[in-house]
Amino acid sequence: MAKKSLIKTPKGAAKNLAPFDATDLARTAIIDELHGASEIGAFVSVEFDDEDRVATYLFEAKIAGYKGWRWCVTVAKVDTDAQPTICDVVVLPGPDALLAPDWIPYRDRILPGDVGVGDIVPSSLDDTRLVAGEQALPADEELDTAMALELGFGRARVMSIEGRDQAAKRWYDGDRGPKSPMAESAPKPCYSCGFFIPIAGSLRATFGVCANAISPEDARVVSVDHGCGAHSEATFNAPLLN
Repeated sequence: MAKKSLIKTPKGAAKNLAPFDATDLARTAIIDELHGASEIGAFVSVEFDDEDRVATYLFEAKIAGYKGWRWCVTVAKVDTDAQPTICDVVVLPGPDALLAPDWIPYRDRILPGDVGVGDIVPSSLDDTRLVAGEQALPADEELDTAMALELGFGRARVMSIEGRDQAAKRWYDGDRGPKSPMAESAPKPCYSCGFFIPIAGSLRATFGVCANAISPEDARVVSVDHGCGAHSEATFNAPLLN
């Protein structure tokens, strides 16, 4: 898709129609800005605003890394008899200029696997996956330790319903869900395996942790309908070899 040029034509401007010629003055202004003429290309166009007596001169920019950019020099006259005066000298992208990609916030750029040993990922206060946790109970209520841990009591934030739903979908649709090649070739599902440990909380009915040391899923969260060849009740029809 073509990039949008940032060079704008002033209101009431007529292209290539200037009542005064300040092309050489504009080029000299660029040379003064650069202390040389090596990065100035050919003259492109001039746009004139008759109402304000302002002319904009465009020249090709021969600056390394700025393909398609243009020198933009604004020249003005206070009245018809005055000498032209340089107002501004800038470099702006032309219609086919090479531009940097759109800015993407850091929190949207980071991907799984980007965080290494010693790396810190700043937490966002408006993360929709989290909500404020409970810090205290009413004086007339009691809560046992197990339930307090289950609810995340004492933590500044806990997962929101949206956060849990995102995690559940990500896990279920991933390599440890029911549609992975390993699960589809497994003899039986995880929920019937002796090494399957259901997780606590609202995701208990759908997920658990594998505790079989020889399974490729050992110590990982798997769906109840996932599976692998290391199922505790897997059997062979042929005799085992010693």
